[in-house]
Amino acid sequence: MNRQAGLLALFAGAFCIATSAIWVRLSELGPVATAFWRVALALPLLWAWACAVSVSANAEAGRRFRWPLAAAGACFAGDLALWHGSIVLTSVANATLLANFAPIFVTLAVWLIFGRKPSGRFVAALAVALAGTVVLVGASMGAQAGMPASGRIPAADGSLRLVGDALGIGTAMFYAAYQLFVSRVRSSVSTASVMAWSSLACATVLLPIAVASGETLLPSSLHGWGILAGLALTSHVAGQSLIAYAIAHLSPTLASVGLLLQPVVAAAFAWQLLGEPVGTMQVVGGTIVLAGIWLATRADRPGHT
Repeated sequence: MNRQAGLLALFAGAFCIATSAIWVRLSELGPVATAFWRVALALPLLWAWACAVSVSANAEAGRRFRWPLAAAGACFAGDLALWHGSIVLTSVANATLLANFAPIFVTLAVWLIFGRKPSGRFVAALAVALAGTVVLVGASMGAQAGMPASGRIPAADGSLRLVGDALGIGTAMFYAAYQLFVSRVRSSVSTASVMAWSSLACATVLLPIAVASGETLLPSSLHGWGILAGLALTSHVAGQSLIAYAIAHLSPTLASVGLLLQPVVAAAFAWQLLGEPVGTMQVVGGTIVLAGIWLATRADRPGHT
């Protein structure tokens, strides 16, 4: 039952964070400033939630697990900052694809650091899901290339593109580290406390990065604040909280593979809300991703080797 609840929470969280790109696209601010407000506006709700669950337990979590929770928040800040930088410097396809390689780093870390070698069936399922992601993202970029120039996000050329690709890989590594830090404390710390403390650390790291980036820090309209509030509530309060809950009931490797649902849902949202076309190859890629996730849930069951 706990495993089923974890999977449902994971997939619901993936649906929520799949809206992130749309909110960021609509934001009046630059990508790093938007990332900061995504977390900062969520903090009052997250801390109210943590204190409502248990003030003493939340305080105890801060004392006993200060550094793992701070590390989780710092890693999530790195994930957001590098991801947004990658989008600017390389192609959208490369940035999206490389950022979704987090399951590879999670699987390797669990094997090399914690000594839990993945089964052959799980590795095969991971390969299927990643292959589907390659097809999905490649097809999405091809569809974007056929759009009018105003509908595309230009990327830098030359050596800067290589820097952007490196940032995309760094994004995957930071998000993998975030998942692993959260998984290490979830057996002892509530979801509310994980989100409150790690988000505080994340906002603390993102603020100076946003200032150093030179981006405008405040929206110019109520509409702009509304976009940021929607991003905070949907992607962070709802999405990341559901994922943090799921991590308590799933292995880190399965949770990471399950989150590959996010680019599939993001493509569907972009089609419905932004009018971005969806072609046959995107449908094929999304179907392969879903098949890989299903195979991973089967391979990760206790007793499978």
